[in-house]
Amino acid sequence: MLKKVMTIGAMTLLFLGGPLMANAVAQGTGTPPAPDTGSTAFMLISAALVLLMTPGLAFFYGGFVRSRNVLNTLMMSFVLMGIVGVTWILWGYSLSFAPNESILGKVIGGFQWLGLNGVGFETTEYAPKIPHQAFMIYQAMFAIITPALISGAIAERMNFTAYSLFVLLWSTFIYTPLAHMVWGKGGFLGLLGGIGALDFAGGTVVHISSGISALVAAIVLGPRKTYPDRLSPPHNVPFILLGAGLLWFGWFGFNAGSALEANNLAVAAFVNTNTSAAAATLTWLILEKSLRGKPTAVGAATGAVAGLVGITPAAGFVTPLASILIGSITAFVCFYAISFKHKAQVDDALDTYPVHGVGGTVGAILTGVFATTTVNSAGKNGLLYGNPGELLVEIVAIVVAYVFAGVGTWIILKILDATVGLRVKEEEEFQGMDINEHGEEAYNDEIGDRINISQKG
Repeated sequence: MLKKVMTIGAMTLLFLGGPLMANAVAQGTGTPPAPDTGSTAFMLISAALVLLMTPGLAFFYGGFVRSRNVLNTLMMSFVLMGIVGVTWILWGYSLSFAPNESILGKVIGGFQWLGLNGVGFETTEYAPKIPHQAFMIYQAMFAIITPALISGAIAERMNFTAYSLFVLLWSTFIYTPLAHMVWGKGGFLGLLGGIGALDFAGGTVVHISSGISALVAAIVLGPRKTYPDRLSPPHNVPFILLGAGLLWFGWFGFNAGSALEANNLAVAAFVNTNTSAAAATLTWLILEKSLRGKPTAVGAATGAVAGLVGITPAAGFVTPLASILIGSITAFVCFYAISFKHKAQVDDALDTYPVHGVGGTVGAILTGVFATTTVNSAGKNGLLYGNPGELLVEIVAIVVAYVFAGVGTWIILKILDATVGLRVKEEEEFQGMDINEHGEEAYNDEIGDRINISQKG
């Protein structure tokens, strides 16, 4: 009799235990599901594409500056792969994404993932199809390139030691709280417990934060000694086109990868990214041809980047037709923002705020206009789809990003100016940043001199 009871009990467990276990996993009380290998491969490739954007940005910025400052400009991007590549592991990731049940949990993450403690190969609620470490390293690439964007505003005059300390502090005290507020669980601004601001791949976290920080930095540092009377044209336009091309290529990882798995949403973001960049490029060239007589290579590159910036917050929430409008509108506004910057005589050397700050702002606003749940059911509808309140939410997020990043950047720069100093000496600025800050030159003029001498001989 006891044997029969045990048999019936075992059969009951077989029928009921499976659903109960599945429910336990779904509720987070059991073993999480195994990562999907296809999505994991997609995310690792996306992370590599986003990392490629940083040297791409280095070439894009490097082509604009004088030849005697190109190595320094390249290094201002390249060094971020070292600094943030380490600090993200030690504390950046935890402060951005770790759960925080304290009163500060709306603004900053917890400490439990410091040094990647507990961050293994299991899946998480952030990305249920990929290993936790894959999500972590993908987010690291965003943290690397964001402060590098600021370097465009302060090129050709900032002490490299001060710059290195600045990006260390900025990535810790500005980037990580904004990332948590928008993308972290329980953050004040985002979809995971916040007011519901839509930022698919970094309009506020990346572009607005770096753009307004760049503007503040340019004002605090003051203009270059040659500004605005003795400015030189870009020393290497092919560098600019190469950099823009690498950025365009890497941006597919930036935006499509933000779907966090290989699915239809990633496809939508990929298509929207390319479409917006194409529309912005054409718009910029048409504006140049109409207003200045000639479409330029520099204009094509700048327009493409503006379109990529504009679509970033909206990439996973809008249709391809909307992405054409977003790209064109962003390019139009950024084109005139650059003209206004010149009139205001703010020495944002490489137009970081007019492209990234203004472009990110326009993109965030238009996300609140064109977003639709037919593209992304996990998102929200925007103004054109019957939800005007979402536009207000986006504006709130923009204002918070402006104030938080702008004030925080000013404080960091003032502290550094009072301790290590921000600028190189005047004579060093005239001689060039490369030889004075790094002890080397990008182009060895002596080689050309020797060739000329030998030919004459």
